[in-house]
Amino acid sequence: MTEAWLNKVNWSDDGLVPAIAQDAVSGRVLMVAWMDRDALKRTVEVGEAVYWSRSRKKLWHKGEESGHVQKVKEIRLDCDSDVILLQIEQAGGIACHTGRESCFYSKLENGVWIETDEVLKNPDEIYKK
Repeated sequence: MTEAWLNKVNWSDDGLVPAIAQDAVSGRVLMVAWMDRDALKRTVEVGEAVYWSRSRKKLWHKGEESGHVQKVKEIRLDCDSDVILLQIEQAGGIACHTGRESCFYSKLENGVWIETDEVLKNPDEIYKK
């Protein structure tokens, strides 16, 4: 496969594109991260989500520390070619580093953020250092 498909992506000036991870079965948005060309290419090659960590300035294979890998079922590109949608199967049912299913566990109600999702596993048990 040639890499011409990578040129279709409208990369930002810093070479990144937002990537949404969505549960392929439930449709729930689990997280949003960033990808560069290498991350997207690697994701396609290994069939698991690989992102660009802006804080660590390196590729980040989701689940490399936690074991909560994201098996990619489908990859889509939005109409402006500037957002990637990954339909994934989330290993362990935990996508968030806080130990929750989704990073979107806070809901705004009457001007207050309410945590709606329970912690499925203590992050200290996930990220043993």
